Amino acid sequence: ESEIFFEDHSDSIIQDDIFTRLLTFPNVIVTGHQAFYSKEAMDSIVKTTLENLTELEKTGTCKNIVTL
Repeated sequence: ESEIFFEDHSDSIIQDDIFTRLLTFPNVIVTGHQAFYSKEAMDSIVKTTLENLTELEKTGTCKNIVTL
């Protein structure tokens, strides 16, 4: 995604077979990955983060913890 969307390619042909094929379908819309950037999404991110921190502080773990 970063090789395609974060640079201006208006004067070149994108050399990505999958991306090029997707563009041929009439039911495909290609956009940059910015769906998270809405008031509702940001509110949800903040709420979830605060809930995770509260649960982690109280119990030592949380339902969304990521372990390696």
